[in-house]
Amino acid sequence: MTIKVLGPGCTNCKTLEKRTREALQALNMETVVEKIEDYQQIASYGIMRTPGLLIDEKVVVSGFVPTVDKLKDIILAHRGAQ
Repeated sequence: MTIKVLGPGCTNCKTLEKRTREALQALNMETVVEKIEDYQQIASYGIMRTPGLLIDEKVVVSGFVPTVDKLKDIILAHRGAQ
């Protein structure tokens, strides 16, 4: 599983990255979380409002910061869909 946090480094982007790492830790999953800050790269994923979260190159969050519990649900749902 690859996870990418997209955003220019604003407070919401940092919060999403932090919560994503907390969710992964709570699930006992060791996954690399990559931070993408380049605007062109962010736009290439169709993200118009940051922050964005991609799991295996699929946009799962855009424009808001979910709770840690919601992120756990998103991660588990994606893992189960594989």
